[in-house]
Amino acid sequence: MKTTERTRGAGILCHISSLPGEYGIGTLGKEAYKFVDLLKKCGAKYWQILPLQQTGYGDSPYQSVCCLSGNPYFIDLEDLRAQRLIDDEELQSAKRPAAPVDFGELYESRYALLRRAYARFNIRDKDFVAFIESGEFEDYALFMSLKSRYGGVFTNFPDAFKYKEPLAMYEFRNAVYRSEYCFWLFLQYEFKRQWKKLKDHANANGIKIIGDIPLYVAADSSDIWARPELFQLDEDLKPTKVAGVPPDYFSKNGQLWGNPLYNWNVMRAENFDWWINRIAKAGEMYDVVRIDHFRGLDRYFAIPADAYTAVNGEWEKGPGMELFDEIEKRLPDIDIIAEDLGILDEGVLALREKSGLPGMKILMFAFDGDEENEYLPENIPENSVTYTGTHDNDTALGFLYKMTEEQFKSFKKQLRKVIKGQGVYTPIVTREDAVKALCLSALNTKSYLVVLPVQDVIGLDNTARMNTPAVPDGNWRFRLAAMPDRRSMAELKKMIKASNR
Repeated sequence: MKTTERTRGAGILCHISSLPGEYGIGTLGKEAYKFVDLLKKCGAKYWQILPLQQTGYGDSPYQSVCCLSGNPYFIDLEDLRAQRLIDDEELQSAKRPAAPVDFGELYESRYALLRRAYARFNIRDKDFVAFIESGEFEDYALFMSLKSRYGGVFTNFPDAFKYKEPLAMYEFRNAVYRSEYCFWLFLQYEFKRQWKKLKDHANANGIKIIGDIPLYVAADSSDIWARPELFQLDEDLKPTKVAGVPPDYFSKNGQLWGNPLYNWNVMRAENFDWWINRIAKAGEMYDVVRIDHFRGLDRYFAIPADAYTAVNGEWEKGPGMELFDEIEKRLPDIDIIAEDLGILDEGVLALREKSGLPGMKILMFAFDGDEENEYLPENIPENSVTYTGTHDNDTALGFLYKMTEEQFKSFKKQLRKVIKGQGVYTPIVTREDAVKALCLSALNTKSYLVVLPVQDVIGLDNTARMNTPAVPDGNWRFRLAAMPDRRSMAELKKMIKASNR
């Protein structure tokens, strides 16, 4: 794993879905290219995104039907029009007013349009044939074809399909080859082609992509359907224990994610091949891979599958350095960031240190009056990535507006002391001023990399929050109404240059 030759840099966190545009959700189209150009102009070297996976029930990018898939909603419709796969009238019908993402409406309209595009696509195209023959998305295409026919979760499929009996799968594939199987492959083919083009553009302009992979996969996914022996399941292929985190500052009942847990003994017996393949694929998609919930690779919280909250879970041992030794041996050039937030203990801290991976530091958590707080800039080491906040936090402005006047007065005092100690200055009177000061402070930490959420760069309030953990509804919908304004980007450019990033 890459642990040396790190140079100072800055980036912006903005998921593809949050880009502005005319089609109801951000895409890999012209706005994505404009965003890359904005990053280059302001001196940023990184663009961090959330998982690109095809979302399932709940619309979370951290719960996918396939951990290696791309989200069909991100396919650029104007690119399909250029290929004559949709016409002008169909493209016009897909336009929506600027607004947060409406996933329900998108589900009803977008897949119907993509099916019309597929109906005009030549499935005998040599590149597409090669894509099919690669087998990369074989399980995904079969899984989605079965869901199209039977609906619901895969554990309710007829047994022959639920348990993936070879003859039944062979016959099913032949029966739906053109109507379903190739449709789902078409979506991944188009996504992958468009993503490669965008990533090449970013890299050519000196921008590296930081991609996010969830630790766990969804219960109703092709990943579990294809390899159930790799997970802690009963004979009916239902989880015996599920993932989550114990009670913390986000939730008094903890977070019950519901993801099946890995059977690490089986994975270990296979030299962690499944994980190595997953990391390798992520390394092809992104320049830097952020592993979400890194602490679960040291010890993970196991909750009984029939529990209603995460209160009664237990900590169990994960693979630890065994996995990272295998990654180091087989993927020596992979660049990984460890998302090491939440409840940490000596074990996970030792794993992070031994693996050499940079962890994450969140300035929003720094100003509690404790001089030993690990998120205070003076306590942040070089081998780390500093953020003002993440997609799971409120925006910086939203965070500050929740403070009473007395709390904000104390916060300002601490923040002024911090930036003075960093040798920089900006006036801090209003909460908007404090957001800029937080960004400035982050950029002047020792961290080799600083990533600022786009909401903080342009000073948006809590209506722009991306996700509220433990709250099931209303998440992942944030979109920019327009590209970041010139004034905000000019200020960011000035701060990046002054902080030698």
